[in-house]
Amino acid sequence: RTLIPTLVTALPPVLRTHRDSGPLAHRLWARLTGRSPDEASLRALDTALGLLADHDLAASTLAVRVAASARAHTYAAVSAGLGVLEGPLHGAASELAHRLLLDVLDRGTAVPVIADELRAGRRVPGLGHRLYPGEDPRARALFTLLEDVPGAAPALAAARDIEATTARHAPLHANVDLALAVLTTASGMPASAGETIFAVARTAGWIAHAQEEYGERPLRMRPSGQYVGVRPPQPLPR
Repeated sequence: RTLIPTLVTALPPVLRTHRDSGPLAHRLWARLTGRSPDEASLRALDTALGLLADHDLAASTLAVRVAASARAHTYAAVSAGLGVLEGPLHGAASELAHRLLLDVLDRGTAVPVIADELRAGRRVPGLGHRLYPGEDPRARALFTLLEDVPGAAPALAAARDIEATTARHAPLHANVDLALAVLTTASGMPASAGETIFAVARTAGWIAHAQEEYGERPLRMRPSGQYVGVRPPQPLPR
């Protein structure tokens, strides 16, 4: 109850007329965009915070549990999670999806954009998830709410275009990073906003995992290595 609001309050407001009050989503909104919020957009942001709070043993969550297993303080455990979250295959994936979405909107179609990604041998951001053979259910829930957000129609159409165009080459479906990119794009937020939303949301789950880990045997998440290299020289006979 202290850490999460503090994370939000520490961010400088973009909306200068904002005064902190009300739900966390309202306070976070003012730090991500200079636009005045509408009810549908705040509902989408609030829902995103709930959808992203926890998701199995993701890399950042595992890092938090390892830290807690070593009895690190909760703040230190959350810091471990933040370090892992920064990776482009985790929390920063929404930034790549945001930039891809802007590129599609700028060029009017996803065809050349996806062609460039595939030609370069890169993964298409915002598509596919190792846990879901179909569409990410978190994305589905967020897309539904985004249909009511004023001005989100172009970004939603671009996201669907990305998914449909890529499907001609690979059976990939939208994940929550693409849905988050639609929210940030439609709200006039910077590309990095998705990672910020992700971090604030996931902190709640991290703390829950840390508290649970404190009740387990200390250092239970300490694996042992197996040496497979060249054996060192044997000691000389005396």
